Amino acid sequence: MKDVQDLSALLADFINSSLLNIVPELDNMLIYEAPVVAVASAKDSLFAVLKNEDVVSPEHMMPEDWLTGAKCVISYFLPFSERVRKSNRATIDLPSTEWLYGRFEGEKFNNAVRTFLVSEIEKLGGHAVAPQIDPRFGVKGFSSRWSERHVAYIAGLGTFNLSKSMITEKGCAGRFGSVVTDLELTFTLRPYTGLYDYCNNCGACIPRCPVDAICNEGKSHPPCHVFQNEMMEKYKPRYGCGKCQTGVPCEHEIPKPIIR
Repeated sequence: MKDVQDLSALLADFINSSLLNIVPELDNMLIYEAPVVAVASAKDSLFAVLKNEDVVSPEHMMPEDWLTGAKCVISYFLPFSERVRKSNRATIDLPSTEWLYGRFEGEKFNNAVRTFLVSEIEKLGGHAVAPQIDPRFGVKGFSSRWSERHVAYIAGLGTFNLSKSMITEKGCAGRFGSVVTDLELTFTLRPYTGLYDYCNNCGACIPRCPVDAICNEGKSHPPCHVFQNEMMEKYKPRYGCGKCQTGVPCEHEIPKPIIR
């Protein structure tokens, strides 16, 4: 395992063969399709920028903080299946059943993907840490000690959009994960320079938000957070929304630029 192609094939095989990637209660619904993978240098200067208060938080940890001798950060995106995405496109204010399972059971499986990747790296004689499932991981307010989305941007997976989701070559409807390792891997070149290069500012996500948390200037996190908590109470243990990630041009691809 030396490059992105090897990593992509490894993860795709695991995702396609794992029983954790299906939901028996929903006629064996597939949760995720094949992933998109990228690799960042653990020494990339952008990691230090994440410590800025107006970016993530001063408490955001560097790759070396998670793993002594860290050389690379593997970042991946798990795109939701067509069934999960299609079910949530309806213009109602509540998330679909499929989306709730995709969000909850899907993140459980994402943790299994993280654990699998760490295990495979250790089989190759390397060391690895998946920050999201490490005991040192923590969340304070609207920031954490390791932001999967910002790490994905650094690795070259995609850029942000108006709703603060990340647009990858397979869209924004899905989940991100990452692993820090001391293996020597080929880095991915970032095919963009700006934070919002893939977003065409179409504004389609604005009316999709049930609590009007998105506007032309961006997204307000508190109303979104309150709504998510309401969904938790309603559908416990599952929760979610995803309306701004479905029924929009960037749902499953990079949207075409708008000629104004």
